[in-house]
Amino acid sequence: MGLFNTTSFRLLEQGLQYTSENKKIIAHNINNIDTPDYKSKYLHFSGVLRDKMNESHKYKKELNLRINDVFVDEITKGQPDGNNVDYEMQAGMLKSNALHQEAIIGHLESELNAIRIAMRKN
Repeated sequence: MGLFNTTSFRLLEQGLQYTSENKKIIAHNINNIDTPDYKSKYLHFSGVLRDKMNESHKYKKELNLRINDVFVDEITKGQPDGNNVDYEMQAGMLKSNALHQEAIIGHLESELNAIRIAMRKN
């Protein structure tokens, strides 16, 4: 097992992939705010972490999170032209996504600092 091939690093990597893809989808929604009949899209995490845990709440060895499940919002009513993008909601989601990404990066930095400290002690 490599130094960075741990469950923690894989979770952090896939968390960053998720927030990156989510940011792209939110930006796409905002860019299409004036496109007639455009329907908002959302990235679903699909409860994957729950699915990847066994009954004792331990993570299974393989941990490939699916982040490609995109949901198209056909239910929410929007403007008369059929567009249902709500700018305030998208801006809030973008901010929330940025906070999640910052938290993941902060945790990754902590993990790397712990490795640096351990390497200096040897």
